[in-house]
Amino acid sequence: MKKAAIATAIVSALVSGSSFAATVYDKDGTKLSVGGRAEARFNISDNNETVDKSSFKDKSRARVNLKGKTQVTDGLYGFGKYEAEFDDASDISNRYFFAGIGTDMGEFSYGKQDSAQVMLTDVTDTMATFGADAADIVSGNKDKRENNFLYSGKFDQFKVKANYIAADDKDADSYGIAGMFSLDMGLDLGLGYVSQDNGQDSDDQINLVAQYAMDAFTFGGLYTMGSVADEDITGYELSAKFKANKKLALVGVYNFSENDDTSTELANNFAIEAVYKFNGHIRTYAGYKFEQLDNKDDQLQAGIRYDF
Repeated sequence: MKKAAIATAIVSALVSGSSFAATVYDKDGTKLSVGGRAEARFNISDNNETVDKSSFKDKSRARVNLKGKTQVTDGLYGFGKYEAEFDDASDISNRYFFAGIGTDMGEFSYGKQDSAQVMLTDVTDTMATFGADAADIVSGNKDKRENNFLYSGKFDQFKVKANYIAADDKDADSYGIAGMFSLDMGLDLGLGYVSQDNGQDSDDQINLVAQYAMDAFTFGGLYTMGSVADEDITGYELSAKFKANKKLALVGVYNFSENDDTSTELANNFAIEAVYKFNGHIRTYAGYKFEQLDNKDDQLQAGIRYDF
């Protein structure tokens, strides 16, 4: 297929808003697909108020992504992904852009992509509205890290990821490794470590996670501890999800983190959420966050999302 035909197919898939994951090219071992979402959502909280602003804040967004894969030989393939986000202010941000190669020993990629620790923090980052307030002590623990070299491997019941972030700023590099082991009884256990350069010093973070799935219930827990500028920080997040039926899911999370040296609470809140999926492409949700810190107020967030 000529380049012009491929471009036409991509544009057609984006404009039409088709309700399925669109494969726009699949020939001779090379596949290109287009996906994304349109999400209309809003947040209501006194946190949003200023002299000129009300407590209501629109947080609508849309995402478009391109994914490609090409088979080179039986044991070697190449892949790439790009994802952009458009917000209500007409700004465009590049969420992901990376490329790599895959072998029988795992995948190696470089670009803007998640750190190795996201495999662990996703255990409790389960809500469409809130959560993940206690997960990141150092920046190298977060998702969507630029200049990120990543290795991902899966060996039977064990998954491992390792990454190195070559920061643009001097003395700000980061590296980390994370592993997750899945037991047959529905229990997953994970452990991760991150080191983050901070000038002449180094900050670090350790993550411990566990997840247990039983029938319609899924429970997750994250415990994290780290050191930033010689100050010790600990935190944890608990998540519980109940799938009432094929369409309705109820989720609750609790986040807490504290600076141990100053006894200052950095996060202390719990949130509840309901998600209703009409089908695999359209869903609506609403969540409420109960803040326990004096300088923060409760939040209500709701939206409707269409995936294509």
